Amino acid sequence: MVTISLQNKTKNQTKEVLTIGRYFKKKFKEKVYKTPISISGFTCPNIDGSVAKGGCTFCENDSFSPNLQEKKPKFKLNPRVNENPFLDKQLMQLEMQFNATKQRLENKFGAKKYIVYFQSFTNTYAPFETLKALYSKALSFENVIGLSIGTRTDCMTDEILDYLEELAKEKEIWVEYGIQSFYDKTLDKINRGDDSANMVKWIEKTKQRGLKVCGHLIYGLPDETQEMMLNSFKKTLELKVDSIKFHPLYVVKNTLLTKEFKKGNFTPISEELYVDTVVKSIKNLPQNVSVQRVTAGIDDNTLLSPLWCKNKHRQIKKIREALLKEGLKY
Repeated sequence: MVTISLQNKTKNQTKEVLTIGRYFKKKFKEKVYKTPISISGFTCPNIDGSVAKGGCTFCENDSFSPNLQEKKPKFKLNPRVNENPFLDKQLMQLEMQFNATKQRLENKFGAKKYIVYFQSFTNTYAPFETLKALYSKALSFENVIGLSIGTRTDCMTDEILDYLEELAKEKEIWVEYGIQSFYDKTLDKINRGDDSANMVKWIEKTKQRGLKVCGHLIYGLPDETQEMMLNSFKKTLELKVDSIKFHPLYVVKNTLLTKEFKKGNFTPISEELYVDTVVKSIKNLPQNVSVQRVTAGIDDNTLLSPLWCKNKHRQIKKIREALLKEGLKY
């Protein structure tokens, strides 16, 4: 078990939370910017029927990823396909997205160093040769110092870990696992198609390779109490993750959760409870574990509830203010 100690504070003194930005700046001596990438053709075993049908109950991935709004090819990758006839188009898409984001960050912030973040869907759920082509292409871009790969623990393999371990000898390599909760009954309710034992297995194996791990947690999942949310947080820390992202569960159109919400079978987490749970978590964060996200939101007509998720900046402000009362600067 990991012993979690509260952050020390004294009167009129604040302590900085280790954000991912502060981690990168300390390590690389300047700001490093993550550039999100969404590659068409990627999906997940929970959508294509390999482990479940319909995806997670809250998932309508296009609404979270503007880069996927462009016209998509009519094929979906999985590790079992023998050929990928769209690889050249995907490589071009990768380069175009990266260059567009890089230009914007350079113009706005004077950015000089980047980590390419494979964000949408499951970015290890494809033929190994496709993954190698995309990852190596991303690392070839000027001023890219590493990768961050969003995926699921049931879509990781030893072969992929071997490859990432080699890349990590020269580059900053992160694997971002969607954990959401360590309660199997919750995972069943959200149609996750994965279980807590498998998550533990692959997070441990990833850490054993010396790779950086970021765990994603969702607060406000169906029927979870604050105690359950905080227990999932503690279990995540016990696995020696390097970073954490916190997300509130909100309801968007065209999801399985939409039906439950409209029937009155699901009530989203309140803003007050969400802020309190995130603050309690960060108060108990070990000094070597960074925070990559404290909340999320979507300000368009796909959001059904809760409406407080429309304004992410207001949420961050409230979390910052609550942390300051605890002597912590986010």
